[in-house]
Amino acid sequence: MDWYPLFNSLRVAGISCVIVFFAGIFAAYYVAKMPKLLKGVLDVVLTLPLVLPPTVVGYFLLRLMGPNRPLGAWMARMFDIRLTMVWYSAVFTSAVVAFPLMYRTARGAFESFDENLAWSAQTLGLSNPYIFWRIRMPCCRQGILAGTVLAFARALGEYGATSMVAGYIPGRTATISTTVYQLWRTDNDAQAARWVMVNVAISLVVLLAVNFLEKGQKYRRRRG
Repeated sequence: MDWYPLFNSLRVAGISCVIVFFAGIFAAYYVAKMPKLLKGVLDVVLTLPLVLPPTVVGYFLLRLMGPNRPLGAWMARMFDIRLTMVWYSAVFTSAVVAFPLMYRTARGAFESFDENLAWSAQTLGLSNPYIFWRIRMPCCRQGILAGTVLAFARALGEYGATSMVAGYIPGRTATISTTVYQLWRTDNDAQAARWVMVNVAISLVVLLAVNFLEKGQKYRRRRG
């Protein structure tokens, strides 16, 4: 059994999760502080990939990153780098699809934060970066961690956009999701079932982690 799809899926999900973690926190923190009207507009735009069909997301990404499209042509001309049909293409697509989960969860955590703690810290002369990383983030850590886990799971299971932008090339761009489809399409049910069980096992671990984080958050609220 070729384990490359598992390795590539974990690699893609891990890298995209790191990107989404910082991008989601940054967007959630600043959007939560914006006026209501502007917040509503940005919220719709940033959450759109969550409700669009993955193939539509893949179509838009191809319009942007294709070899003859603006970003794809510029990257190829300047750095001789392709943005489609390579393994890291799946990183871009997974990050775009998983971003709304991290953003929405982090924004909810930031909006529930007691701003009196930040104001009190400011009166003590503490810097904003210190307040953010040492006060705000620890208070919101349960929501942040839950969003991170959900984003990782979404990136790991992404198929529609990934199949359009990265394709299925065994040993190069294959992921668990694209491998299952290809094996099913070629009537290789036994191998497809094995990969399905691998994906189910990973998903169960992710769900258990989310439940554990949610219980920890409820316990912390009761103690607080």
